[in-house]
Amino acid sequence: MLVEILSAVVLAGGVWLASSVRVVKQYERGLVFRFGRVRSRVAEPGLKVLVPFADRLQKVNMQIVTMPIPAQDGITRDNVTVRVDAVVYFKVIDPVVAAVNVQDYRSAVGQVAQTSLRSIIGKSELDDLLSNRERLNEGLELMIDSPALDWGIHIDRVEIKDVALPEAMKRSMSRQAEAERERRARVISADGELQASYKLSQAAAQMADTPAALQLRLLETVVQVSSEKNSTLVLPFPVELLRFLDAQTPKPAVPAPKPEAEPEPAEAKPEVNGHPAPSPRSPGDAVLPSAD
Repeated sequence: MLVEILSAVVLAGGVWLASSVRVVKQYERGLVFRFGRVRSRVAEPGLKVLVPFADRLQKVNMQIVTMPIPAQDGITRDNVTVRVDAVVYFKVIDPVVAAVNVQDYRSAVGQVAQTSLRSIIGKSELDDLLSNRERLNEGLELMIDSPALDWGIHIDRVEIKDVALPEAMKRSMSRQAEAERERRARVISADGELQASYKLSQAAAQMADTPAALQLRLLETVVQVSSEKNSTLVLPFPVELLRFLDAQTPKPAVPAPKPEAEPEPAEAKPEVNGHPAPSPRSPGDAVLPSAD
C-alpha cells in the first residue's frame, strides 16, 4: 500500500514538473500569461518553472525576419507601367507589445510593406527606380517603420529587388543607350582628330624647317612596308622631296639675253594728186585686166 502511494506521488510530481517546466532558447523571449493576464516581466532564456494550470508561456522569436514582398504592379509618375518586388528585414524589439497589440505581426508587416511599395512606385519616376534605389529604399523603410513601431517591430532595412519593364520600354531604352554610346564614340573620335591635327601641324612645321626630316620619314615608311614581305610596293612620291632635291642640285649659269634690234623707220611714200603713191610691184605680181 505504501509503495502504491509513493508511486502515485512520484507520478503526480512528474506530471506537475512536466506541465510547469519550460525551456526558453537563446534567441527567444517568453511571455507568461497568468489566468489570461500577461506579466510585465519577460522570461529570459533558460529553464523556467510555471504554475501548473495557471500560467501559460508564449515564446516570441527575437531574430531578424526576412520577408519577401510580392511583386506589385504600378504606374510611375512619368506614366510607365512597372512591376516591382522587394524584401523587408525586421525584428521584434518589444515582445509584449508584439504579442498583445497585434494579432499576427508578420502578416501586418507584410500588408503594410505591399501598400507602401505601391505608394512609392506612384511617387517615383522610372529613372529613380532604376538608378536611385538607395533613396527609395530609405523612403520605403520610413513608410513601413512608422506603423510598425506601435506593434513593437523595428524595420531593419528594405531593399528593392527587381524592376520589371514592358518589352516596348526595354527596346526604347536599348535604342536610347545605343544612341548615347554612338554620341560618345563620335565625340571621342572628333577629339582624337583634333589632337591629331595639332600634332600633324607641329610635325609639318618641323619638316618645313628641316626638309631632310621628310626624306627620313619616307625612308622609314619604306622600311615599315617592306617588313611585311610584299612583292609590290606602291609609294607616293612627295613633291616636297622633289623641291628638296632641286634645291640641293647646283644649277648651271644662265647666259644673259641679247638685246633686241630696233626696227628701222618706215620710208615716207610720195603723194600723187593728194593720194599716197602705190608701192612698186614686184615681177611676180599678177596684172589684172582693166574694165572697159
